[in-house]
Amino acid sequence: MGRHFRYAATFVFSAVFCILTGCAVQPVVNPETTIRDTERVSEMRRLLVNGDWLITRGILNTDNFVATMTNAPLSHAAIYDAERDEVIEATGEGVHTTRLDVFLAKSQRALIIRPIWWTPDNAVQAIERARSWIGKGYNYTGLIGINTPGRYYCTQLAIRAYEPFMKEAPDNPIPPVIKPGQMYFWGRILYDSGP
Repeated sequence: MGRHFRYAATFVFSAVFCILTGCAVQPVVNPETTIRDTERVSEMRRLLVNGDWLITRGILNTDNFVATMTNAPLSHAAIYDAERDEVIEATGEGVHTTRLDVFLAKSQRALIIRPIWWTPDNAVQAIERARSWIGKGYNYTGLIGINTPGRYYCTQLAIRAYEPFMKEAPDNPIPPVIKPGQMYFWGRILYDSGP
């Protein structure tokens, strides 16, 4: 009975979350507050290197939901592919790529974080790993600590891209559920566009 209850609870949570993410098509704040200006995008592009993480506070309903549920000002994470000037991200659509300027235009705030495991070679391999997951589904149950193999949520994708380089447990162990607002625990903040 316990196992069936767990499956039922997981299903209900997943269904509710799917319904909420299905509504995430319209901005819920003034689009003028997003990172659209060429100067800021260019500034970020100059700082970004292959394999950096972009942690954002987006403007969609799902971003509001994540920020509310995690009680944090940040709502999304992605990994940057400098060669293609795009991010690899996991959203309700699954794992896919988005041009950097389009990604930032959906964000009110953005942080650039360099992972603690970053080296030029590790970054190339991390991007290759993340690219190999393009087309995989979104890990809805992972948001409550029940991971579905072959599926990823945003922060899980960014962290797992560097998994082969985690030789020992870091000072801050990675929890079962990784919130966007926690990503700086495993990296160094290089840029913050501000609140």
